[in-house]
Amino acid sequence: MKSFEKLHPLLKSFVEKGPAGCASAVTYQGKTVFEDYIGYADLETEKPILSDTIYRIYSNTKVVTCVAALILYERGLFLLNDPLEEYLPEFKEPKVYHRNKKGELSILPSSKSIRVKDLFMMTSGLTYGGDGNETERQVKLALNNFNNDKGSVNLDVRALSQMLSEIPLAFEPGTQWQYGYSHDILGALIEVLSGKSFGQFLKDEIFDPLEMKDTFFKIPEEKKERLCSLYNRSENGELTKNSLMDENYQLGAKFESGGGGLLSTLGDYSRFAHMLANGGELNGVNILGRKTIELMSTNHLQPDVLPYYNWDYLKGYGYGLGVRVMMNSPLAGSNSAIGEFGWCGLAGTWVLIDPKEKLSAVYMQQMLPNFEAYHHPRLRSVIYSSL
Repeated sequence: MKSFEKLHPLLKSFVEKGPAGCASAVTYQGKTVFEDYIGYADLETEKPILSDTIYRIYSNTKVVTCVAALILYERGLFLLNDPLEEYLPEFKEPKVYHRNKKGELSILPSSKSIRVKDLFMMTSGLTYGGDGNETERQVKLALNNFNNDKGSVNLDVRALSQMLSEIPLAFEPGTQWQYGYSHDILGALIEVLSGKSFGQFLKDEIFDPLEMKDTFFKIPEEKKERLCSLYNRSENGELTKNSLMDENYQLGAKFESGGGGLLSTLGDYSRFAHMLANGGELNGVNILGRKTIELMSTNHLQPDVLPYYNWDYLKGYGYGLGVRVMMNSPLAGSNSAIGEFGWCGLAGTWVLIDPKEKLSAVYMQQMLPNFEAYHHPRLRSVIYSSL
């Protein structure tokens, strides 16, 4: 598989203009066909990126969370069309922010329940904190108030669920797509259905069976020196260390974020990705059924909802159960296959999974802004050109 070597100069070019270091691996039909480590895990000490370097994978956690929830789906513990309040009663009788034609804001009862599938699909009306709409503003305020009253280390997934259930939704469930805390609430659902903490469930059902020994919410003391430094990149390309983002990993916070809390290595996450590319099984260990992965990696957004899924560099993709899904290669300008799926993380981590080709690829870096719109489509193009 000499042709995958085209990735090496590409990764080098990324590090020249962006992150302090990066790593990538490609697995094809059960074999690792490319693996590369470039640059530094820490600039100040010139510590190189190595195979055991640990990364904050942020929203790459979402794919793990959705797989975990689908394990319970396969056991018949819920159906995708079930109302969420059957399992999390705090979401009974949700309210929605509504603007009339004059632009006046009111709060109305929702005409429908949040369905479990709305959590997977980001169509729940739950948002992140921000300034884009009234729900975002209220989420930001509620989290600030909680942190001021009880301290951020005391936030856990059930407290978050309770807090979000009291805030009116940004829209009627199922009518729009908006990125937000939906997958964190999926973590709360997993706790209720499994009777275990979310982190314990992941360890028992995914990490231990796949021998992912370096994937966790809280980094053990003896592994801290392997954590890659996170950098902010200024307009002129200067990198400065960002330690603000690390509070959750360092301070023993209770919050096991299904939307963005995991740490992992290139090798660990590559095993997870290839399990999905391989129909749910790896080295004789079965995590998920092949048909469930087909369901996960099918676009679930109806034609009236799809326009809300409008991130420019994801043109041509739909959204499945927690993953982008390639629907239209010409629109994407992509040489990848229909049905290729995956997601990415805040600091630039990325995964690509293609069950038809039995192909998976993982890219790791730690930089804000992450340059995802530049890096990820180029990685995809080069990887598919190498088949």
